[in-house]
Amino acid sequence: MVIRTLTVAVASVLLAACTVGPDYVRPNLPAVDQFSNSSSQQSAQAATPAVDLEFWRSFGDPVLEELVDEALLSNHDLRIALAHYEQANALLRNSKYDRLPTLGASAEASDARSSSDQMPGVDRPGRDNDQYSAGISALWELDFFGRIRRSIEAQRAETEASAADLAAAQVVLVGDVAETYFRLRGLQEQLRIAQQNADNQAQTLRLINLRSSAGLSSSFEVDRASTQLENTRSRVPALQSAVAVATHRIAVLVGKTPETVLAGLESATPLPSLPETIAAGTPADLLRRRPDVTAAERRLGAATARIGVATADLFPRFTLGGLIGTQALDAGALFERDSETRLISLGIDGSFLNVGRVRSRIAAANAATAADLAAYEQTVLLALEETENALVRVSRSAEENAHLERAAAAGARATATARLRYDNGAIDVLDVLEAERASLQAEDEFAQGRVRNTVAVVSLYKALAGGWPQYVPKESTASR
Repeated sequence: MVIRTLTVAVASVLLAACTVGPDYVRPNLPAVDQFSNSSSQQSAQAATPAVDLEFWRSFGDPVLEELVDEALLSNHDLRIALAHYEQANALLRNSKYDRLPTLGASAEASDARSSSDQMPGVDRPGRDNDQYSAGISALWELDFFGRIRRSIEAQRAETEASAADLAAAQVVLVGDVAETYFRLRGLQEQLRIAQQNADNQAQTLRLINLRSSAGLSSSFEVDRASTQLENTRSRVPALQSAVAVATHRIAVLVGKTPETVLAGLESATPLPSLPETIAAGTPADLLRRRPDVTAAERRLGAATARIGVATADLFPRFTLGGLIGTQALDAGALFERDSETRLISLGIDGSFLNVGRVRSRIAAANAATAADLAAYEQTVLLALEETENALVRVSRSAEENAHLERAAAAGARATATARLRYDNGAIDVLDVLEAERASLQAEDEFAQGRVRNTVAVVSLYKALAGGWPQYVPKESTASR
């Protein structure tokens, strides 16, 4: 009769069960049709394959491709992010078990002896008492007000945020590897230019020394040429140091020691040819693709669900318990029919009466949600800012690079002409030294400009969050 009454009561409450707290509504994205720093052609195009595919392969550099592949497998920050994702997924699986009864099992065998005062008149063997018991219990929280459902909803959103964090870490990692690699190649080019110019200036100094020995040049000209040569040579150690530092950074990014990557980076290679245009798509496309925006949005969803978890504490928490077992004074009678025991209970937790504490927790959950909303909106703005900055840097660095290329070519011609005219006695050595100095500066700035242009393109790809879906963890069955 009691069991039937409890069953009817539980069924009635289940029919009336509801989920308290606000239902999550995804915030609207900014209504921006195009980037202010993209051309109309770029804005009209959808994201090109260069954006959607593994962009680092479009540079046609096998060394870079190998480094990126190694980094995606071995980078320690990425391994940490993957571990956090797996942790969140495990917590999600654990939270889903709250929907099911918690099972328990127990078994006990005891041998107790009472004192003579407890059992007066009973001899010593008669005061010995053996007891045996075994049982299986179950305790089930009846989720009438959605506390468990909201908790699972929050943890699912956290798991999705962790997956987005992992994808964001991959975006940053690949961008960092590519940027550092191209900076290394630029430094190697600057080193080559410095060494080549040092050789040329050494030849000029030898020529001036010969003319000085013949009484055709003064010691002043010799000292000026020596000063310029030593200044140029002084650039070599600094550039060699910068090359070593960049190599060490790449080694850390790919999760290896420096000596293991040194052999593949010692031989200098030219910087790659760059695409004339990169279709940026629309801001809406960008925000849907950016994993950091997804992570911030999912954390906002988790915070909203936690308001429901806190709100559910305003209502009583019902639990349904049951136990079936056996108890006997003799081990042989433990599983006989008359040794059977059972219990079924309906419990009510009265902590909802602490209204002040519950209201405080709800207020804290609301404040956390407001903070996550602000964080999401800030992430959206930062994503747009990063992309706008990358677009303008690509455009302006390309223009800068064109001017620097012409300056370097003109400087090389001017140096060749100055040496020829000096050999013919048309100009003095100071004009030759000035031409060599200007040529070295122009070549060096052109090399730096090419690096800035290449890095700007990589930064744009990174801002556009070019996708590589095979590296992003797939949604597991446990998170569905």
